[in-house]
Amino acid sequence: MDLALFGSEGLAFVFRWIHFLAGITWIGLLYYFNFVQGPFFNEADASTKSNAIQKLVPRALWWFRWAAMFTFFSGWLIIGLKGHSAGAEIYSTSWGIIILTGAALGTLMWANVWFVIWPNQKVVIQSAVQVAQGGQALAEAAGCGARAGIASRHNVLFSVPMLFFMGAASHLPLNVSYDVSLWPLILILGVIFAALELNSLKGKLGPLTTISGVITSGVLFTLALYGLMEWLL
Repeated sequence: MDLALFGSEGLAFVFRWIHFLAGITWIGLLYYFNFVQGPFFNEADASTKSNAIQKLVPRALWWFRWAAMFTFFSGWLIIGLKGHSAGAEIYSTSWGIIILTGAALGTLMWANVWFVIWPNQKVVIQSAVQVAQGGQALAEAAGCGARAGIASRHNVLFSVPMLFFMGAASHLPLNVSYDVSLWPLILILGVIFAALELNSLKGKLGPLTTISGVITSGVLFTLALYGLMEWLL
């Protein structure tokens, strides 16, 4: 008996299944950190916050960063398999343009997790442990916590259009002209994404300071990107 799961389409499905499981875990924890844990820490007393940083946060961050890793690699495997089976031309279709836009945002989010949020949070955790053991807090801990928080809020901002485009790739196709040049869209999106990522690394929160602000900004950002695509394509 031939099982569909062990064929080429079955393999692609397994990668998609892993992508869904990991993505739900990753984005769920991202929203937990920003919408639940952050406000709680602002209200918690010093002892409660210290215990949570030492015992809760490391566990949550373990699942957070590895879910991001599995989401990232499984997503690009799916995209690569699609190109392998359908040909490179698939990437210039509505599906390809939309899915690659979502993947670009997801890649920025993954990079923020592994190269900004996690390294900075390690310093915060180490500082809390040292204080609990009678030592001195690390001088850089406050700055590292703030930088991780800014990157995390930008990931929330990126997640709103990222999820929109992941769904839109198959369910909200664009009317792409056969002779249209994709370079204007690529260049404009590149500049926008680079500017926002630079702000997540070096800038400030601005309207992303509040939960309502980051949600509103995410929705407006999504609508702006979608409108840009409709206009240029």
